[in-house]
Amino acid sequence: MCHAATRTRPRVTLADIVRAGGERLLATARLATIQRAALRAIVACRTAALGGHAETCDRCGATRVTYHSCRNRHCPTCQATARDRWLDARRAELLPIPYFHVVFTLPHAVNALAQGNPRLVYALLFRAATDTLLAFGRDPRHLGGTIGVTAILHTWGQTLTQHLHLHCVVTGGALNRDGTRWLPARRRLLFPVRALAQVFRAKYLEALDGAYRAHRLTFASGTAPLVVSVAWRGFLATLYAQSWVVYAKPPFGGPDRVLAYLARYTHRVAITHARLVDLVDGVVRFRWKDYADHNRPKIMTLTANEFLRRFLLHVLPAHFVRIRHAGHFGNHHRHARLARCRALLGVSRLPAPAEPVATHLPPAPERCPVCHQGTMHVTAILSPLILWPRGPRAPDPP
Repeated sequence: MCHAATRTRPRVTLADIVRAGGERLLATARLATIQRAALRAIVACRTAALGGHAETCDRCGATRVTYHSCRNRHCPTCQATARDRWLDARRAELLPIPYFHVVFTLPHAVNALAQGNPRLVYALLFRAATDTLLAFGRDPRHLGGTIGVTAILHTWGQTLTQHLHLHCVVTGGALNRDGTRWLPARRRLLFPVRALAQVFRAKYLEALDGAYRAHRLTFASGTAPLVVSVAWRGFLATLYAQSWVVYAKPPFGGPDRVLAYLARYTHRVAITHARLVDLVDGVVRFRWKDYADHNRPKIMTLTANEFLRRFLLHVLPAHFVRIRHAGHFGNHHRHARLARCRALLGVSRLPAPAEPVATHLPPAPERCPVCHQGTMHVTAILSPLILWPRGPRAPDPP
């Protein structure tokens, strides 16, 4: 049920919703271990459950208690610090050139298959999208060299339903085969998106069919009929018949704008606290943007149980890497290739961004917030409590 959006200030956090419906979900739903761990971590984040430390001012004696973060990558409270550290590492790797933003989207018909095979379905998305971009980059009709790609997986839409897509930041140019020339891209168009979509579709479905023939796919519930070869062939034929969506945005102006963009996308979770409106009698309301209705902001109402069910669709498999690099951003020979690109571009190092990304790490030691003259010092370490059985391990004290 949707209503016109209001500007009500959020009074609820994701942890509040987990406390309201999480224990029931843990007791009644068939959840993966990683999903259970995410719920426990989110509800325990920055509470006595994870322990913490007490600080005392060395001048006025004021004290305060700070609890540890859960550091779970699905917790919206913990992503700002992780994002800033990642961006600091990327800042030194960006080249002073235009960058393009390309989005690869899987058809919704793949969603049910992804629920039972998330690791495989997501990995094939990375492989098909980056292989497509690299192939177009090597094609002499386009650039004729090796491009750099940073790809970021998102699995959600505005209403928390599945929307599997990959955001790719692509260099506006390539290093030629023997490393002697930098080949700049055209100003407004990197590659033709219709051709990208056709090649992406072919690469993905070929790899998916290969996984089926190798018996690497799991079928259950709604996908169970696909075990039969005839049904599988029909499923593939339906996907081949669809027009797959690849979207290319205008290029960024330079490294500083790329960093600003990456700050919004890299460590984003399915929903942030800012989008939550309220939680009343087990019912959650949250803001969403209806792209089909001229991006009009609206409010959606869901039971806490349904809200959490949708949220858990986007918990990634354990240790799955959701930000990957390819081309001359790839881990193999990255530093040597980037150094060569900078030499060809005539720059020794990346200029400082016009608007540096803000850090969320507090200064240490910190000035007393009460007297504003003394310094806060750690005076006690608080041991973690057990909130739920097999709860998350507490981080090390700062």
